[in-house]
Amino acid sequence: MGKRKTKEKISRSENMRRIHSKNTNPEMIVRRLIHGMGYRYRLHRKDLPGKPDLVFPIRKAVIFVHGCFWHQHSDPTCKLAHTPKSNQDYQNLNVTRHVIRCIMQNLSGLVGE
Repeated sequence: MGKRKTKEKISRSENMRRIHSKNTNPEMIVRRLIHGMGYRYRLHRKDLPGKPDLVFPIRKAVIFVHGCFWHQHSDPTCKLAHTPKSNQDYQNLNVTRHVIRCIMQNLSGLVGE
């Protein structure tokens, strides 16, 4: 095949390019709501565990805005928090490990262990 990209690789690359960790739609909704309520905050502080989306330094509080798929919230009507149809055993294990890892990293960093 050489160095030419196949159609599948191009579409996968295009898809991955569109996935962002900052300024996502849910995050922007929360930011607009909180800003409209009069609260001021800092964004994505790298010196805090888990790089929280919103940081309120004066109040010593943070907000994490998690995505539906990787954090699997419990809303049964949400189409984004679904399990993929292909390779379900692996995907279930993968997502479960991700959720547990995020919780442990955030808690251990906040507690200071």
